[in-house]
Amino acid sequence: MKIGVFASFTTPSATPDVILDIGRRAEAIGMDSLWMGEHIVLFDKMEFGYPGSADGRLPIPAGSGLPDTAVTFGFLASATKTLRFGTGVALLPQRNPIYTAKEFATLDWLTGGRIDLGIGVGWCKEEVIACGYDFGDRGERCDEMLDLMKSLWTEPVTNHNGKHFQVMGCRMDPKPVQKPHIPIIVGGFSPAAFRRAARSGSGWMGFGITPAITRSALVSLDAALAAEGRTRDDFQIIVTPGSVNAADVRAFEELGVDRLVPLLDASDPESVNKRFRQLEEFANMVS
Repeated sequence: MKIGVFASFTTPSATPDVILDIGRRAEAIGMDSLWMGEHIVLFDKMEFGYPGSADGRLPIPAGSGLPDTAVTFGFLASATKTLRFGTGVALLPQRNPIYTAKEFATLDWLTGGRIDLGIGVGWCKEEVIACGYDFGDRGERCDEMLDLMKSLWTEPVTNHNGKHFQVMGCRMDPKPVQKPHIPIIVGGFSPAAFRRAARSGSGWMGFGITPAITRSALVSLDAALAAEGRTRDDFQIIVTPGSVNAADVRAFEELGVDRLVPLLDASDPESVNKRFRQLEEFANMVS
């Protein structure tokens, strides 16, 4: 099992210097990867609360925001050599598929193949609408986007005539370095998310979960993979736990988790130092 870190970069406390320092330190101690979440805009009032907190509010300090993932990865990639970068997760249905395919293919090309594209359908209705899309059909739009993006990444010419997107005679370069394409890591716990991961994904990501929740999720995921004629042999499991100790690390490893990426609060230097010491200990524990 590999150990990475999920960096909670929130502005203004996560300055460019702080971001660079965390990326360099993660690579220096041998971390596998650095992951970031995505929210383009934030709202004080939301129809549906954030499912990861008791009060339904995002755990982001007032007056803060999240820097763009692709831009930040490009910034960090120029200062690192081996560290991988992953989105946890990119909110695909509120993105343009052509631009998304292009920016992540370019990142993969510039980094020599160090990109993982974690995707999800999102829960914030207001954010989806603000980006110009409908909330109700985001699942089916996400599925179509994945097919379109894979075509753009792998085919010399893309011809796609779908319900939501029509792209004919389209060429996109550069192509990703990774083959057949950038790994697609699907997040989410709904039956649709497990089906999406099994059909279109290179892996599944669980956020804010325990070993017990992971064990239950893997039962559903294995069933979805079996329905697609697949197993976890060609599939990776990535977990960001809500909290984690040495016993949890052992439990996640025994469950077959491939990459464990604990949260790091980038806003507090003392917390950063403590987490990095812990991550080194975890890395020394696992095979």
